[in-house]
Amino acid sequence: MLASRRTWWRIAAEIEDQLLRPRFPTKRENKRVPAGKPVVKATGPCQVWSWDITDVYSPWRKIVFKVYSVMDIFSRQIVGWRVEEREADHLAVEMFEIAIARYGAPQVVHADSGPAMKSHLLREALTAHGVELSHNRPYVSNDNPFSESGFRTMKYRPGYPRIFKTVETARTYIDDYVPWYNTKHKHSGIALFSPSQVHDGSWKDVWKTRDHALQHYYDKNPGRFRQRPTTPTPADHVGINLPETKPARISA
Repeated sequence: MLASRRTWWRIAAEIEDQLLRPRFPTKRENKRVPAGKPVVKATGPCQVWSWDITDVYSPWRKIVFKVYSVMDIFSRQIVGWRVEEREADHLAVEMFEIAIARYGAPQVVHADSGPAMKSHLLREALTAHGVELSHNRPYVSNDNPFSESGFRTMKYRPGYPRIFKTVETARTYIDDYVPWYNTKHKHSGIALFSPSQVHDGSWKDVWKTRDHALQHYYDKNPGRFRQRPTTPTPADHVGINLPETKPARISA
């Protein structure tokens, strides 16, 4: 042995610039073009629907049931649902056909990028109604917040059984849950009105009753407030990945 390997590299460095040596990639390069951010906006019901599929568990390992759900993002009303033993595009198509027959076709349907969501069969069925499709970006978890929030409400509701022995048991539970959610649940995202009240516009009459009670209470107890209170109303628009609006600057 005449010298160490490091010595030979120092000698080589004096002979030839090491920056001219060919560089070999040490990791796989991702050449895919980043997907564009989905941006959707709704100013009223039946403009944008969001849908997804979630698992509910059975007593047996690796056996789950699939809950399909379609939600109107403006009103938060569940407009379509079903419970099956598997994900399948033709089952999703049937669900949408029933929802569209009842509520009319939305302008946009947003979903993640799963096989059932991006299937040609579903795309053909929805575009036949003039619906535009929108999808999550790959590996982005917050591009479908309305459906994810809806499933969270379902699974964290008091009395949720967590385990369903059969698909029929799961269907019975969801068939009872959806009417409760649509008509009884006071949703924090829509000023504590129910989704059905926002969907059909009846929230305005309920708001008048709330506002009358709140203002009457203020008139009797003004010392408990810093200023006259306002009764919350649902937002005039909602969306996914909408640009943040900054308050206008006032110049002197």
